[in-house]
Amino acid sequence: MKYNEAVQHRKESLKKADETVLKDYHIIITPANTEESQKYIEAFLKAPDKFDDESCKKFCSDGEYQVVSFRKEE
Repeated sequence: MKYNEAVQHRKESLKKADETVLKDYHIIITPANTEESQKYIEAFLKAPDKFDDESCKKFCSDGEYQVVSFRKEE
């Protein structure tokens, strides 16, 4: 999906998520390309507070994005 679609999808996911999900999981936009997504998530995990939705654009080469969720590390 395009970036604007991914932003909308993430917003909807955050609205529908209950408190436990919001507390225990990251819900982020990443490049749809698997390699680029992996690199983005690795960078994100080093300093999540320094990333926002637009940060993923620096890692994306084809303008295709996805919304992913994964457990926060303790």
